[in-house]
Amino acid sequence: MNALPVGGKVATLIAAMDWRTSPLPSPDAWPQSLRTAVDIVTHSPMPMLLLWGPQLCQVYNDAFAVLVGSNHPVAFGQPVDAIWPEYKPFTDEIYAAVMQGEVRTYTERGFNLPRGEDSAKVWLDLTYSPIRDENDRVAGILVTAIEASERRLVTAEGKRTEQELRESEAHFRMAIELSPAVHWTADASGRTNSESQTDRWRQLTGMDSRQPSDADWAKLVHPDDHQPTLDAWRHAVSTGGPYDAEYRLRMVDGSYHWMHARALPRLDTDGRTRQWFGMTEDVNNRRRVEQALRELNETLESRVIERTQALAEVNLRLQDEMHERERAEEALRHAQKMEALGQLTGGIAHDFNNMLTGIIGSLDLMQRYISAGRSDEIARFTEAAVTSAHRAAALTHRLLAFSRRQSLDRRRLDPNQLVYSLEDLFSRTMGEHLQLHLRLAADVWPVNTDASQLENALLNLVINARDAMPDTGVLTIETANCHLDATPDGATLEPVRPGDYVMIRVSDNGSGMSAPVLAKAFDPFFTTKPIGQGTGLGLSMIYGFAQQSGGQVTLHSRPHEGTCVRLYLPRHLSAHEEPQADTQLPEPPMAQAGESVLVVEDDQAVRMLVLDVLDELGYRAHSAGEASAALALLEAGLQIDLLVTDVGLPGLNGRQLAEIARQQRPGLKVLFMTGYAEKAAERHGFLAEGMDMITKPFSIDVLGSKIREMINLA
Repeated sequence: MNALPVGGKVATLIAAMDWRTSPLPSPDAWPQSLRTAVDIVTHSPMPMLLLWGPQLCQVYNDAFAVLVGSNHPVAFGQPVDAIWPEYKPFTDEIYAAVMQGEVRTYTERGFNLPRGEDSAKVWLDLTYSPIRDENDRVAGILVTAIEASERRLVTAEGKRTEQELRESEAHFRMAIELSPAVHWTADASGRTNSESQTDRWRQLTGMDSRQPSDADWAKLVHPDDHQPTLDAWRHAVSTGGPYDAEYRLRMVDGSYHWMHARALPRLDTDGRTRQWFGMTEDVNNRRRVEQALRELNETLESRVIERTQALAEVNLRLQDEMHERERAEEALRHAQKMEALGQLTGGIAHDFNNMLTGIIGSLDLMQRYISAGRSDEIARFTEAAVTSAHRAAALTHRLLAFSRRQSLDRRRLDPNQLVYSLEDLFSRTMGEHLQLHLRLAADVWPVNTDASQLENALLNLVINARDAMPDTGVLTIETANCHLDATPDGATLEPVRPGDYVMIRVSDNGSGMSAPVLAKAFDPFFTTKPIGQGTGLGLSMIYGFAQQSGGQVTLHSRPHEGTCVRLYLPRHLSAHEEPQADTQLPEPPMAQAGESVLVVEDDQAVRMLVLDVLDELGYRAHSAGEASAALALLEAGLQIDLLVTDVGLPGLNGRQLAEIARQQRPGLKVLFMTGYAEKAAERHGFLAEGMDMITKPFSIDVLGSKIREMINLA
């Protein structure tokens, strides 16, 4: 690497300067092109200014420092526009042109330069030339300044000596050498000087050192470009205007390169053309890039169309794949549905057939005994039929619990009290070989849920635990208050709402479940028990019950370590104790004189049963098989004290019938009967004031008591 440039006071300034205040790097990081340019400037006796880099930072010699005046040394190394903002209107156009490779000269331009607290008018001859870096890009501007103040005032005193002119020309030539272009001169008539810049011409074209004369240009310039180029040069010479032309020039290897030639006339004091000064540079790469861009633009539209078509084809294939995947998924879902239905028919149908066998067989024997006059012996058959019927009803409720369609009679209850009331039942269910431990926390919050459904859920968990401990084991039931602000680990339902919950934990130390079994434990109809010993609805029912209650259920199990089920029920925040229903129903009361009931039921057997109950209790009964017939009876003006209607009627359902009936008879009391009704599954929001619901199947005593209760409502 070359040493730092030296020469005069400015060289000392370069070495001592803190370059962190300048956009330029420190001198040891300067590229070789900048070092060479600075060396030329600092050794020149003429005022010379070098503007370098994107911000055109100033580096000048001692002679130019005199012109800078009181702005020196502040101006050194700083952007030119930051020091001389008042000259931007003059210099902006010059800098832009020179950075594009042009040369600009000016004669006797006046400037007000700082001199201490004042300023002085100075007249300068200026030449602005492009300086290129190692990559042949214009990286800076060389400004040569000759003070013309004295010449302007006194012509004789303003002349430079021949030696000074030679030195100036020598330094100017050195500056020109930094440019990769060929610089040439021509006389006033336009004849070129064949001796100018011969070495650079050889570097540019590869030809020998003799630059071609005017007569040789016809052989070198492309035939298509020769005449336009010659016409442009003649026009410039005749008018004294600038010359600017692009043409193709033959290289030594016979190929043609695009050249860009420019020239300006040097005028004497009378305005006549004297030093034509021109430069020619190789712009073949630029033209090649421009041609490539033109071709790119010409083919862009067709390529966009091709790409769009390709994307459309890909999109079509993706849509076909998506449709095929949807068809495959639908087929898989159908197969899974059919498998579930198969499990349903294998377990539920088996259980129902056993129950129906008990009912049908008992009724058949009852008929035979009555025909034989042995009616006093049929009590055991009626008991067997009723027991089988209740088992069928319980199985139906388990199905509805799984599908979250059973009607919940949610009331305030004490979880500990409910568990204590079931302790004997749990112990008998488990058997003597198993131990039952209760760990019920004190002051457990009340919950708002259906007591019978909770009992059924706990009994299912106890039965599952018993079956998992065939020889010996311990079953533990715990209760505790807890606050959930996130879904607990092992949860099977949707994310839980943050709040207070009561946790009922049922755990055993039995055989436990493997990971595949645990993953399917809550699936409908999934069971590991033999056919006929389980329907796979126990945990599914608990799942549906927890969902309807606004709670959560979690399941943890490992083989040979046991199983733990946690049931979370929302805390009941009401401070008032709700009255508990009396489990021992009295005999249904008889009707009072003149009371009338309208029964709407599409099932003939059920309708007949209800009408018989009303007749036995002394009510005047009217019946209809659908809503339209019931509305006709209401419009007839009959006395109706209570409307008893099934929810799932054909056409208008029972709830819609009640709304229309109340428009005709405001305050009419309504008792709904339901076996399965999606919108009636939750009492709250379905029942209005003066309405209640009874779930099928029901006993005669329950129906009679509920009818009396409804009519007695105020």
